[in-house]
Amino acid sequence: MRWIVACAVLLAAPGVRAETRSVGPGETYTKPCQAFAAAQDGDVIEIDAAGSYDGDVCAIARSRLRIRGLNGRAHIDAAGKSAGGKAIWVIQGADTQIEDIELSGCTVPDKNGAGIRQEGRNLLVRRGFFHDNENGILTGADAESWIAIEDSEFARNGAGDGQSHNMYIGEVARFTLQGSYSHHGKVGHLVKSRALRNDILYNRLTDETGDASYELDLPQGGASYVLGNLFQKSADAGNSSFISYARESKRNPSSALWVVNNTFVNQRSEGTFVSVAQDVATVVLRNNVFAGAGISSDLASAVSESNFAGDAKFTNAAQYDYALTAESPAVDHGVAPGLGAGEPLTPPCQYVHPAHAVRRVSVLAIDQGALERGSADSRACSLKLGGEPPDAGVDASVPVDAGAQDGLDARVAAPDRDASAGPARGPDPGAAPATKSDSGCQGAGAGAQLWSLVSVLTLALRRRRYAAR
Repeated sequence: MRWIVACAVLLAAPGVRAETRSVGPGETYTKPCQAFAAAQDGDVIEIDAAGSYDGDVCAIARSRLRIRGLNGRAHIDAAGKSAGGKAIWVIQGADTQIEDIELSGCTVPDKNGAGIRQEGRNLLVRRGFFHDNENGILTGADAESWIAIEDSEFARNGAGDGQSHNMYIGEVARFTLQGSYSHHGKVGHLVKSRALRNDILYNRLTDETGDASYELDLPQGGASYVLGNLFQKSADAGNSSFISYARESKRNPSSALWVVNNTFVNQRSEGTFVSVAQDVATVVLRNNVFAGAGISSDLASAVSESNFAGDAKFTNAAQYDYALTAESPAVDHGVAPGLGAGEPLTPPCQYVHPAHAVRRVSVLAIDQGALERGSADSRACSLKLGGEPPDAGVDASVPVDAGAQDGLDARVAAPDRDASAGPARGPDPGAAPATKSDSGCQGAGAGAQLWSLVSVLTLALRRRRYAAR
């Protein structure tokens, strides 16, 4: 295995020690961009939410940075500015981790202004809020890069032209969206991804009273796992399909789609819940709830099993509460979700509003839909990449290749798995928002983890963590 965590790389390099740079009132740096300019690879940038940072836009060149808000979400409004005519933050370095940050208001002449423009390799975002930009997050194409977003909210992004979206992920190796809330996109899509592989897990993708197009657009296909999500389309939506899959001529390899234990609610008078190109060989729909008008799929060869269509008797559909009541015909009527390309399709987690995921526990048999009735487990589900089991013992940060070079040419090894493998996911105690005392190479449950790590690096990591306390 070639996956090495950022902290392990720092520990392995003699004389290299991450520095924490504090931003905010009375701190060394009054603006985040000052800290970014001074930073070295591997530093921690802590931004006090009490500060005012409007108009502080810039490119971020360093790699392996951990950028996090303290005392709540640190908010940067574009205030009419942009870095290079692109975004509030243009991330050029590799292996960046961002936590508890709010980015808003970026507009540019070409109508593609983003909260984050990702140009470097590998990005992890946790507990972010991206709103009222032309794109929430916009990434470039890099066949060796991954993008992971957890417990984050995207709202009212889009230029109104249908070409800009709440989030737009380019041709990367892998995209994971988990426990997140995307809503009220402006004409564009709530989620769009061209990644070779997509893991769309336990999210709320609801247009509500908006006029977005697709809730989920995967135009180039790819191995895609859509598990345990809440989907809703408003009466004013610009498109009648919820999920659009592989409908462009350029096609990713290993195209296969698994849509399992999702809840779909259509407020239009007609629609297609899963719209798929006719030449896709593997499409599986299982244990979903389809509420409202429409057909489950326009692909006749799709495998459709144990899906419920009709009045599922939600708790309060008018307020987007799609939990099942005791009278729901979907309770205990699911089947064992089975495997997709050899990987389990049973969702171990479910969405909790706002922007979070907790463990899902079936009472008798699994319920149809995204929310298990009677599941009272409040333990958080934390994002995992690389298939690490829940109790791996080593908490890790962003994975990097030990031989990586900084900047746009940095190399990060893809998981040592086939692209058609199942979703990397699993329950784990979630990390609380950062505080001043949480510094250095800690990162409980945060980000991608190794499949295996030699004992010397494990010991070094633990010593580093204790020293940082």
